[in-house]
Amino acid sequence: MQEFLQQVVSGIASGGIFASLALALVLIYNAMGLVNFAQGEMAMFATFVAYALIENGMSYWIALPLALVLAFAGGVLIQRVVIRPVERAPVLTLVIVTLGLATLINGLAGFVFGYIPRSFPSPFSVQTVSVLGALISFRDLGVIAVSALVLVLIYLLLQRTTLGLAMRAAAHNPDASRLLGVRVSWMLALGWGLASAVGALSGIMVAPILLLEPNMMQTIIIYAFAAAVLGGIESPLGAVVGGLIVGITVNLAGAYLVGGDLQLAVAFLIIVAVLVIKPNGLFGRPSVRRV
Repeated sequence: MQEFLQQVVSGIASGGIFASLALALVLIYNAMGLVNFAQGEMAMFATFVAYALIENGMSYWIALPLALVLAFAGGVLIQRVVIRPVERAPVLTLVIVTLGLATLINGLAGFVFGYIPRSFPSPFSVQTVSVLGALISFRDLGVIAVSALVLVLIYLLLQRTTLGLAMRAAAHNPDASRLLGVRVSWMLALGWGLASAVGALSGIMVAPILLLEPNMMQTIIIYAFAAAVLGGIESPLGAVVGGLIVGITVNLAGAYLVGGDLQLAVAFLIIVAVLVIKPNGLFGRPSVRRV
């Protein structure tokens, strides 16, 4: 029972990381109807920026928010420079652009920082505390707390502020929003910036668990995509719930069923099962087309 509880808590911690990156995917999808395949590479590059700041003597607690601010600015810049000129193009064109962007960022990270894996510092101790007889690390508890705080802040921003209302309006009905004076293009840019910052946080949280290198997020983005599909690709709440379910399921499957080497296959199985059984996800709404 104690081991099972440990696996569940570790799964919740992993799920919090998946949920953060899944939420970034959902934010972009809601804004443009597009899955940003470069989201993981953007998070990886921001994590390298945080690492560089820390290595140059900056305090972790200063480097972290500064890296998130830089990630936000980078997301806005990418939307204005790369995405905006082709935002009215067919979806396939946009997908190819994001795939090309992912390749470009990955290569740039390798060129600037190199491909040697590095250890990323964590503010949380790896020491454990006993909870109901199970030994749970402070790092897992810290990741859960940070993930929960960020997700609550994003919810409050989108649901309880005028800016969040404008961003949601611009995403769901851009023409009507323009008539009401909303600067739709800039709201989309802010959405990209917000998604980039949230994704960067997932990279910074997972880097102490994995080794920091340019390909670090390529597996994590698949888990995040599984979480987004499971919860409903249009639902921020679904991204959170989906992330937790995927994290716990993958962890338990790796511990008791398939082993660690086949955990990624479990994520693919979740994606396929959801698309076959409930294509709109747990919280997605079916699209209605008028004839």
